[in-house]
Amino acid sequence: MRDPKTDRPLNLKDIARKSGVSKSTVSRVINGGLNVNEKTLQKVRAVIEEEGFVPNPGGRILHQHQTFIIGIVLLHNLNDTFEDPYYFPMFLQGVYQATHERHYATLLWIDAGEEDEEQFYRRILENRMMDGLLIASSRMNAPVIERLLDNRMKFVMVERPTSHAELVSYVISDNFEAARQAVAHLSATGRRRIATITGRLDHVDGIDRLEGYKQALSDAGLPLDTNLIVEGDFTYAAGYSGMQTLLARGADAVFAATDRTALGALQAIHEAHLRVPDDIALVGFDNLAQYVQPPVLPITSVDHHVVEKSAQATSLLLDLIEGKQEAPQQIIVPTELVVRASSQFSS
Repeated sequence: MRDPKTDRPLNLKDIARKSGVSKSTVSRVINGGLNVNEKTLQKVRAVIEEEGFVPNPGGRILHQHQTFIIGIVLLHNLNDTFEDPYYFPMFLQGVYQATHERHYATLLWIDAGEEDEEQFYRRILENRMMDGLLIASSRMNAPVIERLLDNRMKFVMVERPTSHAELVSYVISDNFEAARQAVAHLSATGRRRIATITGRLDHVDGIDRLEGYKQALSDAGLPLDTNLIVEGDFTYAAGYSGMQTLLARGADAVFAATDRTALGALQAIHEAHLRVPDDIALVGFDNLAQYVQPPVLPITSVDHHVVEKSAQATSLLLDLIEGKQEAPQQIIVPTELVVRASSQFSS
């Protein structure tokens, strides 16, 4: 917006005059509202909104020594990231909610496997445009944690770290317990040959879900049959091919590591002219298949509140960046098993 009298862009002094406050007060409002009472804060923000005032980003950066940009790191195949209509869009929605509210932008880093991991992280650490990093996923024993700690980079993980956990801030779901509850539900319905199509086993989420599956079988007094464990990679294709294998091995129930995997398994079951849940019960993970259009069979799934989790992790990262949170913080977000038609079976 321009000043109609001088035909120049509005500045802090103009907003201060229109708000009836000092220039320094306007500056504090723009830079987070610290030490400004609520009435004044709302008054200045109303003037900024009414005038369509856009602060000079360069001045904000110089004032606070920040870029107001965070990086998001995804270690996934490029096609999996952008063809996934469920998890990543919901994850990024949560990030957007938190960054938009606090006037930050985002920079997306995707390791598509086309370069050496060492080089990938070196590019991230050499970048000077970011105030901090949100690690959405990483491989087991990836060098990222030590590198970030050594370089004093502010970061938050949305995955359980496998090293230096006491030094790292993270927001996670209890994947082990969620998987244990899902498989316990299947055993409680009378299923005895409960199989699983795992996630990637070089990722901690995939490993924790597999361990929860094993624990539930032990709790139910069921034998661990390795023929009923098919390694997958969180994808639809893994669910489809994995289910074909398990059909030949006599599975009567399947715990899939994601809803995408469960949907792939469902297709294979339908093509074999079998019924869900009468012939085979099915449980997924994410609680996102409910958004599939056109609707398919309602799938029992673990809800780990993806949007809320990513928003909480992003807010924690911004608190670390702004000095509102000093010590590392570890948060475990509760999960919920949502039972639907795909597993409701009475023996």
